[in-house]
Amino acid sequence: MKKLIACGLPLLVAVIIVMQFLGPETANPPEDPAATFAAVAKPPAEVMNVIGRGCRDCHTNRTAWPWYSRIAPASFLVARGVAIGRANLNFSQWRGISPEVTALRMTEACIEVTRGDMPLPRYLPAHPEAKL
Repeated sequence: MKKLIACGLPLLVAVIIVMQFLGPETANPPEDPAATFAAVAKPPAEVMNVIGRGCRDCHTNRTAWPWYSRIAPASFLVARGVAIGRANLNFSQWRGISPEVTALRMTEACIEVTRGDMPLPRYLPAHPEAKL
C-alpha cells in the first residue's frame, strides 16, 4: 500500500500539472446582438431576467467563467458542461428559428425547470442565485 501511494501520488500530481497546461478552451464565442433570443423572440423583461439569472452561464455565448474553471480537472468538467448546454439550447443563436420552434423550445425548458432538472443540481451550490 505504501508503495502504491509513494508511486501513485507523484504521478497523480504530475498528471494534474500537465492538465493545467492542456486545459480546455474557455473563450466565449462572439455574439451577434441581433441574433439573440431577446432580439428575435422579444420576450417580456421578466423572462429575460430569469434567463439571465439561471441560464446565461451555460446556455449563451456570455458565460461568466468562475475561478475554478481555470483549474484542472474542474476546468474540463465546466467547459464540457457549457459546451453541452450551448449545443442543446443557446439563447445567443436564435436567428432563423421559427415562432413554432421557439414555443416548443421554451415549453421544453419550462418542463425541465418545473421538474427541477434545470439548472443542474450540481451547478446550484456554487451559484445559488441561479435557483429558479
